[in-house]
Amino acid sequence: MVSRTIPVDPFDLVIFGGTGDLARRKILPSLYRRYLAGQIPEDSQIIGAARSELDEAGFRDLVRASVEEFLPASKRDATTLAAFLTHIRYVAVDAKGEAGWVELGEMMREGVIHAHYFSVAPSLFGDLAQRLCEFNIANADSRIVVEKPFGKDLKTARSLNEVLARHFPEQQIYRIDHYLGKETVQNLMAIRFANILFEPLWKTEYIDHVQITVAETVGVDGRGAYYDTSGAMRDMVQNHMMQLLCLIAMEPPYHFDPDAVRDEKLKVIRALEKVRPEDIVRGQYASQGGKPGYIEDSENPNSRTESYIAMKVGIANWRWKGTPFYLRTGKRLRARTSEIAITFRRPPHSIFDDPDGSRENVLVIRLQPNEGINLKVMIKEPGPGGMRLVQVPLDMSFAQALGEEGTDIPDAYERLIMDVIRGNQTLFMRGDEVEAAWAWADPVIEGWEARGERPHVYQPGTSGPDDALMLMHRDGRRWREIKE
Repeated sequence: MVSRTIPVDPFDLVIFGGTGDLARRKILPSLYRRYLAGQIPEDSQIIGAARSELDEAGFRDLVRASVEEFLPASKRDATTLAAFLTHIRYVAVDAKGEAGWVELGEMMREGVIHAHYFSVAPSLFGDLAQRLCEFNIANADSRIVVEKPFGKDLKTARSLNEVLARHFPEQQIYRIDHYLGKETVQNLMAIRFANILFEPLWKTEYIDHVQITVAETVGVDGRGAYYDTSGAMRDMVQNHMMQLLCLIAMEPPYHFDPDAVRDEKLKVIRALEKVRPEDIVRGQYASQGGKPGYIEDSENPNSRTESYIAMKVGIANWRWKGTPFYLRTGKRLRARTSEIAITFRRPPHSIFDDPDGSRENVLVIRLQPNEGINLKVMIKEPGPGGMRLVQVPLDMSFAQALGEEGTDIPDAYERLIMDVIRGNQTLFMRGDEVEAAWAWADPVIEGWEARGERPHVYQPGTSGPDDALMLMHRDGRRWREIKE
């Protein structure tokens, strides 16, 4: 296949928090990769902005070190990296003060796209937005990118949206969720809306249930204090997993247009049913083999914050009423994997005597690792001796199907940053969408806090608390095995 990398227009991109962890791990290596792919015009500049009193040479050294640390040697080139660094600039700024803003304004050029990436704590979003306007650095075409968390409940999300709206209209605000930049997540829309094969079956009459799993092998290492104010519900379900659910359940938009897509996602969130207490299982990983448990990692012996959550969710509309969505996510589990499994209903009548003749079809979309799509179907087992059926996968990994391109899938941040430059908000969350998600999540969290429930303890390297198995078993269903 021939690559169709399309260059963007020249731009000035300011990365506030340019010396921080996210910039070093994701943003800067992603920009280098897009430069290596020929997508960033030579008449563009990337400006780091942070409190650190670095000079330009010092920041370029940091950028070089980031690329070399977080990209393998096979994904970088010394000559191209040297050329990329010529586009890097730096200015020390005080988000809450006056220092550095005049200098930043002098760096910005007329006639190019202006984008400002807020890779900082949400408490600084308002200060940065205010100063960009006060010093006339932002204009009517500027874009600002803000990272999650978008609040910790409905009240704080509304407050954050109001702060940003004082300085920038909604069409200039890009709320980034890196899950939406994953190739396989975007393929959800392609699978549904570009193939007549699936869309007629995409409803409760034909789909028995949906499982969404995001499992991690790591704990909350180094983030214990933060995570203990968040938990799996706020950290994963309310945003990442909510977005996956919306893409599965949404109605076809009239066009692949930013607001058309986001309108349909919003309808799904507003149709979510209240979650019953008995449909929620929360857990905390235990210590094991000398490794600390969640209590030790959080440094809070009385913590009731969940590192694992499983829940059964319903959608109150004509397409999905009666089809449960089972969500689970957790840390220190058996394997690192993210997948969506759509299990179709069994045929109403089997003409075969084989006891497995009515086994259901399952469409599995793997987000990580080994991104791809798998469809399990029934066929005749080869050999004589009657009609014996066996379930086999029709397996498509990107690496196999797309050759070299499939082995070099762009990181989610690569796609999303380029969409910011293009002015395409399709894969970014809108303010009302964020608030609707919190309006659904808040009563769930308030409910278990009011009941004073403690999370179930589970052993690291397992699939989570045993009680989560019962969440499925009582419905006559089983979780898919967590494996690489």
